[in-house]
Amino acid sequence: MSSDDHAPEPVPESGPGPDLPVHVKETAIALVGAYVDHNSEELDRLIPHATDDSESVLSELKVIAAFLSRRVQTTGVLWKPADSREAVARTVAEMLPPELEFAVSTAWEAHSVGEEETAERFTRGDPMVYVHMLAAFSAAIGLAVYKRAELVSTLRQVAGLSE
Repeated sequence: MSSDDHAPEPVPESGPGPDLPVHVKETAIALVGAYVDHNSEELDRLIPHATDDSESVLSELKVIAAFLSRRVQTTGVLWKPADSREAVARTVAEMLPPELEFAVSTAWEAHSVGEEETAERFTRGDPMVYVHMLAAFSAAIGLAVYKRAELVSTLRQVAGLSE
């Protein structure tokens, strides 16, 4: 991954993010899992929970995305900004309503090249667009280094949750 990838800010090496409620961490990890599995029914089930705690879920997803970005770097897997843009677009395809799919894909594309103002314009200030962006990114980059079951298990450990 190159430095212009604009991955979320690094988190402490210990992994766990801010002291968030367990249900928030569970929701964030479940969103990543739903994207990994391309399970739109599970995603639909999780959206109301994520929406209720959107800022906290977003915070946990930033930690997850930063952890996975670091993990890719340490494993030597090649992951460029173009890979991330394509992976996020592919991950959200047919999982979201067309207008939200477009907002997430285009906002991530702008974000991945450092065009934060453009990204913000596409999100229209909706934190759920960011939630979808980071969950889809985490699913895609996570699968670059982990198998599905290993990814979810690792994220639970990083979040300080028991299996």
